[in-house]
Amino acid sequence: MAIKNDAPGMKGQRGRNQDGQLRQKRGDTHVGTIEKQYNIDLGVRSDMHLDTYFKKNNIESLNDLINNK
Repeated sequence: MAIKNDAPGMKGQRGRNQDGQLRQKRGDTHVGTIEKQYNIDLGVRSDMHLDTYFKKNNIESLNDLINNK
């Protein structure tokens, strides 16, 4: 299965699950990676894991983080 950008403005390439929904970003991704990809500053250490950032800030998904920032 070829991975492609699914929608205009979508950053990078994301695979889909069997049901067609976009897969979730891995929780052990470093915040610094997300900051670089989306050109944002989250104000935390770049080596913090994404799932830790989500828990501390009551955020459920990368989409919520990007669209509410």
